[in-house]
Amino acid sequence: MNVRTLSPLDRLLVGIEHAFETVAGSPEAIRPSPAAALEDPALDERERRHVAGLMRVNHTGEVCAQALYDGQAALARDEATREHLQHAADEETDHLAWCAQRLRELDSRPSLLNPLWYAGSYLIGAAAAWVGDKVSLGFVVETERQVEAHLEDHLQRLPAQDERSRAVLAQMQADEVRHADNARTRGGIELPFPIPGLMHLSSLLMKAIAYRI
Repeated sequence: MNVRTLSPLDRLLVGIEHAFETVAGSPEAIRPSPAAALEDPALDERERRHVAGLMRVNHTGEVCAQALYDGQAALARDEATREHLQHAADEETDHLAWCAQRLRELDSRPSLLNPLWYAGSYLIGAAAAWVGDKVSLGFVVETERQVEAHLEDHLQRLPAQDERSRAVLAQMQADEVRHADNARTRGGIELPFPIPGLMHLSSLLMKAIAYRI
């Protein structure tokens, strides 16, 4: 059986299709939501808006994660690295679907600026991959490290009774730790100053805006 090798044009078309699915589609999770067996908590209106803001931020973060991985995979030098990035992106699709589901349960919506977040993150991911696979994997390590800390903060800020959101974020956090460990094992290097700080500042800007818009 012959396996077709994708041309650069094929990869471009697949990437465009995936971008539309991420930003405007309804992604389907492979794994069931960690919140599936938990009851929907009783939240007052202030708590509902707050949790919706947090989950909108996390949904936008997963849109950015898809874009980063797509950009990195598109320019990866090594096929094994590309496959590793695409596998991690598949698990991030679960996160995207879980966050979208929780937003619907909260009678809320994703960020209206997700197309911009996707485009910017794709360019950043492609730039990291253009430098080289070790830098690209190092970018994954640093990104997931910062996301892990961000999720820990959100876990602390959730209303105590919201076990559904807590279950989703806890599983996402565990996955991000594993993604970082895997990227480090594959040769990801520590990013030089001031890149981690700039990444942190850009994430603060995204979180502040996505919480509200």
